[in-house]
Amino acid sequence: MEVEIKFRISDPEKIERILRDRAEFVIEKIEHDYYFNHPCRDFRETDEALRIRRDVEGITLTYKGRKIDLETKTREEFKVRLDDSETARKILEKLGFRKAGEVVKKRKIYRDGDVVICLDHLEGVGSFVELEIESDDVEDAKRRIFKYAEMLGLGGEKSIRKSYLEMVLDVADSN
Repeated sequence: MEVEIKFRISDPEKIERILRDRAEFVIEKIEHDYYFNHPCRDFRETDEALRIRRDVEGITLTYKGRKIDLETKTREEFKVRLDDSETARKILEKLGFRKAGEVVKKRKIYRDGDVVICLDHLEGVGSFVELEIESDDVEDAKRRIFKYAEMLGLGGEKSIRKSYLEMVLDVADSN
C-alpha cells in the first residue's frame, strides 16, 4: 500500500535545508504525467487514477485505487514499466480511455530510511512536499509519516488530499 501525505509549502528552501542534513538526495527530474479517464466510469467521481509518466528514469503506467481514509492519500498502487509511451497511449485510447489531463512537475527526491520525500513544483500551482512509505501496516506508516512531517515543521499544517491533476484542472477551470 502507498501511504502518502502532501503539504503546500511556501519555503521549499527551508525544507530542503532540513533534508540535506537528514536524508539522502536521490534525483532531481521533470515528470510529465498523462492522465486517462475510464470509458465507463468517471475517475474523478471514483477517486481513481490511470497515468503514463515520462521522466529521465523511463516510462511507467500506473493505476491508483481509491483513497482509503480522510487524512492521507493512502491507496493501492500498481505500476508497470513501458518501452513506448505513444503506443501505450494509443492502446488506451483504442480501448475507450480518454485523456483527462496533463501534469508537469519539477521534482527533487530524498530518502530517509523507508520514507521517500518529494519536493515538487508545478508552474502556476505552487510548491509542495509529499511524504510516502510503502507498507502493508498502514496505521504504523501513517504515524511515521505524520511524525516526519512534524520534524519538517509541518505538524500544524493540514495535509492536502487533492491530486496534482485535480489542482491543475482547478487552475484551468478558474482561468
